[in-house]
Amino acid sequence: MIKILLFAHLQEAVGKGEIQLEIGQTTVEQLKAELQQKYRIAGLEHVMIAINEEYALDNSIINPGDTVAFIPPVSGG
Repeated sequence: MIKILLFAHLQEAVGKGEIQLEIGQTTVEQLKAELQQKYRIAGLEHVMIAINEEYALDNSIINPGDTVAFIPPVSGG
């Protein structure tokens, strides 16, 4: 199981800030595709990803038991 944390507009799109998926080892890129298909989340190509609180790339490996955070760009003024 992989725990996924969502913030800002991603949380609003899914309707909750945390989801859990029963999937085996995967990559960030594959997880993004899964979320886009299952939850119709747009714009995942522009978010930062962290696996267990360490920033990750699209080819980074996610293992069962990991926590993955999807962090959208922040703007302010």
